[in-house]
Amino acid sequence: MTIQYRSGRHSSGSVLGFLLALILGAFTMAVFLRHASTGFSARIANAIASRPVAFNMSVPVVVNKIQRLNRLETVVYSIDTVVEGSRPSTVLPDLLAGDRILLVVHGQSIAGIDLSKLKPEDVRITANNGIRAIRVALPASEIFVTSIDNQHTRVYARSTGLLVAADQNLESETRARAQQQLQQSALSDGILDAARKNARATITTLLYGLGFQQVEVD
Repeated sequence: MTIQYRSGRHSSGSVLGFLLALILGAFTMAVFLRHASTGFSARIANAIASRPVAFNMSVPVVVNKIQRLNRLETVVYSIDTVVEGSRPSTVLPDLLAGDRILLVVHGQSIAGIDLSKLKPEDVRITANNGIRAIRVALPASEIFVTSIDNQHTRVYARSTGLLVAADQNLESETRARAQQQLQQSALSDGILDAARKNARATITTLLYGLGFQQVEVD
């Protein structure tokens, strides 16, 4: 009886060669996909490695993602100013019965858009010829808060008549008036327009990131 060892060695060598070729091919493919970034090779790499992406374009999903931003603060308006408060006498001159204060005031107004007010009917989604488009009508911009920075607000001057004591409420009333003036200054300088412009840019970036190819934010 004759045993043909030669045939067995040939079979093992073929399997080993096939495995080595498979490993080498996989390594070559990985290197190609990693470094093919331009031209024809890039198109081939993209065709091989790309996977279809599923987009959820339903209005409730989009509204929910936008509403998560909640109160989107987009503008901070700061100002330093001098505000005067006075308590004059209707009879005697200020030298005798007047009370006057000057405050150096530092404060800020913060404006933006409350996106929790966005409603489903404010969002319209279309898909034509594979182009995903969306149009969003944002709620109105608003001032969220106007505040005086007490640490950087100080009394610059205070004068009280010879016949009266200083009014303890005058400073707090002057601070309240300064807060109103600050908010009015912010409105006059266009803080609401700036807040809306910045919010539109933020939401536009978000929607492109969600996969929409045409975005319009009003």
